Amino acid sequence: MDCASSLILCLIGISSAILIYVWKLVNERANMPPGPFPLPVVGNLLQMKHSGMAQSLQELSKKYGPVYTVYLGPKPVVVLCGYDAVKEALEDHGEAFTGRGASPIFDNVIQDFGFSSNGERWKQIRRFSVMTLKNFGMGKRSIEEMIQEEAEFLVKELRKTNESPFDDTHIFTNAVSNVICSVVFGKRFEYEDKEFVKLLNMMTSIIPLLNSLAVQLYFMIPKIMDCLPGAHKRAIRCLEGLTEFVEMRANINLETLDPSSPRDFIDSFLIKMEQEKTNPASEFHMKNLLATVVGLFFAGTETITTTLRHGVLLLLKYPDIEEKIHQEIQQVVGQNRTPALSDRAKMPYTDAVIHEIQRFGDVLPLGIPHTATQDAHFRGFTIPKGTDLLPMLSTVLRDSTQFPNPEEFKPERFLSDSGGIKKNQAFVPFSTGKRSCPGEGMARMELFLFLTTILQKFHLKSVTDPKKLDIRPQFSNFANSPVDFEFCVIPR
Repeated sequence: MDCASSLILCLIGISSAILIYVWKLVNERANMPPGPFPLPVVGNLLQMKHSGMAQSLQELSKKYGPVYTVYLGPKPVVVLCGYDAVKEALEDHGEAFTGRGASPIFDNVIQDFGFSSNGERWKQIRRFSVMTLKNFGMGKRSIEEMIQEEAEFLVKELRKTNESPFDDTHIFTNAVSNVICSVVFGKRFEYEDKEFVKLLNMMTSIIPLLNSLAVQLYFMIPKIMDCLPGAHKRAIRCLEGLTEFVEMRANINLETLDPSSPRDFIDSFLIKMEQEKTNPASEFHMKNLLATVVGLFFAGTETITTTLRHGVLLLLKYPDIEEKIHQEIQQVVGQNRTPALSDRAKMPYTDAVIHEIQRFGDVLPLGIPHTATQDAHFRGFTIPKGTDLLPMLSTVLRDSTQFPNPEEFKPERFLSDSGGIKKNQAFVPFSTGKRSCPGEGMARMELFLFLTTILQKFHLKSVTDPKKLDIRPQFSNFANSPVDFEFCVIPR
């Protein structure tokens, strides 16, 4: 065969491949939401900004509407933007979209267990976890008492700064993580404990890694990225290390377990495992225990720590708001006792500020991926079973139809004319629908008790002119973190 014939055959092969690809794509996209045309393998990757996937997806929504299809690698993903679209999908069509979408980094370690599972397994694990956290009767202390205790340890650490500038990242991570440790392990750790420091180093390493280009690519083309080194491999190792730590603690609990007196979440799960050991279909086994605790630990540490840091930065930017909170603390709590959860109803301004910190901080801009558990008809489109959806929480928390001037930090938007808390259905920092965060109640408790205890004892002082503080997030991919900053705490 001469060169000309070979070239012709090659061109025919390439043309055929292109035609087959286009034909399959047209059939796949039939009656799905509109979106940009994807390239083979990489999909719409070239249209994504490494430093801001959330912004890239929001930009595409301006062209294709609040519900559109984008290809993150070879798989189609339906993106939901704005309050109306997210509410309609997760609440009104909640049953069809209750599946957990693909998260390759977590799926690599946790697999289909814990909160990452689907179907009956997920329902049982979620029901058990929500009820256990809600009715926390383990041991002799409630979750509120655990948070109050840790808040006092946090105050002691802040006093050690002696009014000198410091970065709050590690101190807040220590405190928030210790609350989770108290709940799931039944004990808190000293901040200098080597085991604890190692654990937190893994935790604090994960978020920057999840915002990296390598991890973004891993979410889109995991099979290819599995063959390559990079930040995605380091993120997986961190999650594996966290899982090994939880397994070690679970084995310690198992050796000293008293079924009549559960000390913590792990004990309660182990007791449930024992009760159902003769049931071959039971979902209460070690793999689900490890995955559930890792999920609680990861979500309960990073999101609350990041929200607290957003809050401190915003109060440094607006010292008049800090002063108003302090005045309310003085009126309701005073200086001689620890703030309690029962105080929150009497402190609407403080509660409104916390709401606005969560809205403005927008910690999880992309939300958590969902998947269609059945062929679903949505807004005139057909979304096939197994299709992932991204409910863009950022577009809900910053929806101008629900929050006028969303780029402005304005706690008053959550206050009614009578001075009480004004509810807004678009306030969904913990997501909405059947897959909303199971630890929402505990997280809200932590934010209130930590913040009020800090402001009861200290005045926050910026080391730079508050007007020059940059309150924009450092990352805008997996998580929105505040820029690095230092400040001083001045005892009151």
